[in-house]
Amino acid sequence: MSYELRGKLTKIFDTQTFNSGFTKREFVVTTEEQYPQDIKFELIKDKTSMIEQYNVGDVLNVKFDIRGSEWNGKYFVNLNAWRVDPAAAGAGAAAPQEAAASGQSTPPPPAAPAPTDIDLGSAEEDDLPF
Repeated sequence: MSYELRGKLTKIFDTQTFNSGFTKREFVVTTEEQYPQDIKFELIKDKTSMIEQYNVGDVLNVKFDIRGSEWNGKYFVNLNAWRVDPAAAGAGAAAPQEAAASGQSTPPPPAAPAPTDIDLGSAEEDDLPF
């Protein structure tokens, strides 16, 4: 399953080469939403050069897969980017519609907190430390 994210390129790391000959390059994209998130992606093997044509501050569309693995009882999750494109101007609102039209699933927006039935007048009975 593939995913897509739009955001501003904020950091590009150097290419890492391991003893086995495996190479990877990581980069960070900051989302454009009310509460921006810094998301780290990785490019592997022959895709490490895909990010070189972009500069910090560029707005990008990143298509990626989620990869999970286990090593010595520890679990890891990697966001494996396989396509990086410049974002078209004004395409922020159209991106979810395009993904839905192409059959790709995008995660739903976070739900608003549910209202509670707490009586604010009874704060004296509350034993919370704040």
